[in-house]
Amino acid sequence: MPKMKTHRGAAKRLKVTGSGKIKRAKAYKSHILTKKSSKRKRNLRQSGLVSKGDLKRIKKVIPYL
Repeated sequence: MPKMKTHRGAAKRLKVTGSGKIKRAKAYKSHILTKKSSKRKRNLRQSGLVSKGDLKRIKKVIPYL
């Protein structure tokens, strides 16, 4: 069986925490920022965790993460 290829786009966007959870950046932070409040933009800076429903798909695209 050949080695599986890692999806490079996903690998660059996701990191694994020490406890094995997968960390991601939050969406809606790239443009149309004038109408968003400072508090909302500040909260978007923090990272989030991948939801339980998406974990199975992500483990498939990043097998060696």
